[in-house]
Amino acid sequence: MSHDQILLDAAYEQALKSASEGGIPIGSVLAAPDGTIIARGHNLRVQSGDTTAHAETVCIRNAGRRRDWHTLTLASTLSPCAMCTGTAVLHRIPRVIIGEHETFMGREDWLKAEGVEVVLLNDQRCIDLMRKFVAERPELWDEDIGVPPSECTCE
Repeated sequence: MSHDQILLDAAYEQALKSASEGGIPIGSVLAAPDGTIIARGHNLRVQSGDTTAHAETVCIRNAGRRRDWHTLTLASTLSPCAMCTGTAVLHRIPRVIIGEHETFMGREDWLKAEGVEVVLLNDQRCIDLMRKFVAERPELWDEDIGVPPSECTCE
């Protein structure tokens, strides 16, 4: 099994953890070049009431102060939104593994424009998890991605 798949598996476990807590099922991990996981995070928006507590930002916060961001890999079960992409770009993280982007296309274009290596795994577990969540909780999903109530797809 590749390092990329191992990291995505760990991120997927974080997504399941968020789901089990009643949250949005997105997970992330941050790893050293040898594949050692440095930090883990899952979406905590619902659990904490913090609108910036997306999986990737929580994971990066959990990594603490570092000087080696430019050597790390970030893995996420879902394509990173503009906020999470900006956080990765700000920290100069050079490589991002993405579980899926069928249910949500984040700012992969921005990552690539900044020279970040983007690895899309098209993981069926990640796709199925998000499709199920969006179907069951469309209002919460729209809230998470910033869709105004007047444009809500949840009705």
